Amino acid sequence: MPTLDWIGKKAVVNHHKQTPFHLIRRNDALSAGARESGNLLVEGDNLLALKALLPYYGGQVKCIYIDPPYNTGNENWIYNDNVNSPEIRDWLGRVTGPLVST
Repeated sequence: MPTLDWIGKKAVVNHHKQTPFHLIRRNDALSAGARESGNLLVEGDNLLALKALLPYYGGQVKCIYIDPPYNTGNENWIYNDNVNSPEIRDWLGRVTGPLVST
């Protein structure tokens, strides 16, 4: 069977394991509707938010809409593509030239 492979795949496949779980806390000042409605609006980093939902809603979620801030019309917005993987940094350095450390 064919497989999809790329430089740094191992780091990407295991990245979620390095992200800790976080608790979701209700903020009554920002909440609307009945507490028992079962609806949630979670704002935050995608992976952190999904891991916070997992202990409570694993296998029960019908839909997750992730709205990245792309195509906002704000041309000054910069995607943080901080590359930390030595394997990917080495490859990028060979393809695009030396990378500046951040």
